[in-house]
Amino acid sequence: MLSRLSVNCLKQYATDPIPTRLLKDQVDVLSPFLTALFNRSLSLGVVPSGLKTAYITPRLKKPDLEPADVKSFRPISNLTVLSKLLERLVARQLLDHVSVHKLLPDFQSAYRAQRSTDTAVLKVLTDILTAADRSDLSMLTLLDLSAAYDTVDHTILLRRLTTSYGFNGVVHMWISSYLANRTQYVRCPGSRSTPLPVLCGVPQGSVLGPLLFLLYTADLMRLVESFELCPHLYADDTQIFGFCRPGATDSLRNRVAVCVAAVADWMRSN
Repeated sequence: MLSRLSVNCLKQYATDPIPTRLLKDQVDVLSPFLTALFNRSLSLGVVPSGLKTAYITPRLKKPDLEPADVKSFRPISNLTVLSKLLERLVARQLLDHVSVHKLLPDFQSAYRAQRSTDTAVLKVLTDILTAADRSDLSMLTLLDLSAAYDTVDHTILLRRLTTSYGFNGVVHMWISSYLANRTQYVRCPGSRSTPLPVLCGVPQGSVLGPLLFLLYTADLMRLVESFELCPHLYADDTQIFGFCRPGATDSLRNRVAVCVAAVADWMRSN
């Protein structure tokens, strides 16, 4: 398992204490120690503090943008390879749990096996074309959240993991430890900022963060469906669409408007 995971690791960064090449070349020597470390973390429900620091690298969004303007940059969050290995082990177990018990919405096409942008587009397009064949009209609203992963409230997330997904005991302790006391700093050529605490959000650049975000926002599906509309989510992108006969467009438009307002209220309260 560890050998396969190391081959599939994401990018290597200069500040990583264990280079990926070393991990791959010496996996037979290192794997017993890493296995012991990871097993101890999982059994105690504690994430080592050394695996909870990220460094942010500013990258220009486009080459022709003004480098003196901070808005021209995209912050790239980098984590160590060891932290991603541990996260990948946990993410696989969490995905197995929610898949076996069918706890994730059917129409959430991200970070899941056999779910992709293709399946999301095909589902929405097929429903709209089917409605057109019935001579119905369609209305589609596309919502794109700004910095969505940074806005997750840890207290709400931990409570939801217990009430909606049954994560208790050492599992709940581990995720709580994973979210708590995280720090990040900005790294530029020749300098770095003072590390600051990360008080909300799921870790950018992480393996587990996107899955926690899906669990956090799954209630949106039921909210949209309560207005007799069709939702489809892909990560932090939300599609809300509905159909009507040509003479009922005002009713559909009003229903979509009320639904979008309810989604906005849900976002503010969460």
